[in-house]
Amino acid sequence: MQQKSLTGGMVTFITIWLGQSISLIGSGLTGFALGVWVYQTTGSATQFALIAVCTALPRIGLSPLAGALVDRWDRRWAMIIGDSGAALGTLAIALLFFSNQLEVWHIYLATAFSSAFSTLQWPAYAAITPLLVSKEKLGRANGLVQFGRAASEILAPALAGILVLAIQVQGVILIDVATFVFAVTTLLLVRVPHPPSTTKEKTGKGSLWREVAYGWTYLTARPGLMGLLIFLATVNFFWGMLAVLITPMVLSFTSADALGVIISVAGLGMLTGSLVMTAWGGPGRRIYGVLGFEMFSAASFVLMGWQPSAWLIALGAFTAHLAIAIIFACNQALWQSKVAPEVQGRVFATQQMIAHATMPLAFLVAGPLVDYVFNPWLMPGGMLANNAGPFIGIGPGRGIALLFMVMGLIKFGVALAGFLNPRIRLVEDELPDTILEKQVVALAV
Repeated sequence: MQQKSLTGGMVTFITIWLGQSISLIGSGLTGFALGVWVYQTTGSATQFALIAVCTALPRIGLSPLAGALVDRWDRRWAMIIGDSGAALGTLAIALLFFSNQLEVWHIYLATAFSSAFSTLQWPAYAAITPLLVSKEKLGRANGLVQFGRAASEILAPALAGILVLAIQVQGVILIDVATFVFAVTTLLLVRVPHPPSTTKEKTGKGSLWREVAYGWTYLTARPGLMGLLIFLATVNFFWGMLAVLITPMVLSFTSADALGVIISVAGLGMLTGSLVMTAWGGPGRRIYGVLGFEMFSAASFVLMGWQPSAWLIALGAFTAHLAIAIIFACNQALWQSKVAPEVQGRVFATQQMIAHATMPLAFLVAGPLVDYVFNPWLMPGGMLANNAGPFIGIGPGRGIALLFMVMGLIKFGVALAGFLNPRIRLVEDELPDTILEKQVVALAV
């Protein structure tokens, strides 16, 4: 009976995962196609970058509210509403395309609208997973989630480039709408139980605004989780820097074709890491997976900056993305097993808001830091040309390379600090599991 119940829960999870993964690929197709259209229409890198800003800001600003709503509502329906609202924004862009009325500002508005609804999707998805999957399989389940993201990053750009030529941008957008419909259909076909109450008191219940703030209250009462969250926000800052700077560093010494290969290899690294986690499930102590692979990622950053070599950068990008896939899966499994089920929507939304709030900051500081500090240091006659220059080279792009190496060393120090901080290192010992195997069995029946 137990095995049957757990298997039924896993089947439900796989059904939901399939719909969400297909939808991610569709969203990737639209994101790539719209980005190309905006850049070709305006010729402005700033207007191109504003698409990312319009995607990020609603997710950061609305996450606490979305988390409170997820905990109030049926989580399956929260995902359905999130997917449906995002689809409406995408459909509006398609209709404007077909009527030849699309303007760039329409894309910004529709992107922000879709992103606001998508904010419901992630905390609901993350909170549903431990209701369907046993504690021992959470690492594998989160590996599958990361696999879907990696597949989207690899497949979407290649498919979009082909489809834009074959069916134009509006055709690609309609495919995205169809993937949303598929995701909603898979959600309508399954049954997801309500979370059990694991505490005697009504945790954070009251007015909506009190519930919005409860995610923060929950975390501040648990120093281990708060410390881990600060660690993740710091790590995300450096990943934001990498996202902005990898392109100019590579193009400073090689071709756009080589850059494309490096980006593809990075995607393969994430895909490989996701497959490893799906098969392995991660270490018994998941915090060791988070901190240990962060050290591995730090070494990869150093490798990417070491020499102006496309194959060295590709190797570093592969191993860094392999590591981040494992870090994500281990971290999410840890949170899912330690946060009370009835408040996971609020807590996971707060986690998402804080962990990703450093990314826009990274986008803002990366350019000036390189243009006015690191690049001048490693130009001929620069302050470090005679010191660091003989080891990593001088000239265009080598200042970015030096910054990559510095970021790698800081990342290693941050991971080491996590190991030395007993609240973070012992978070799995100090916080009890909040959902027991027998509860998962009952929920999956």
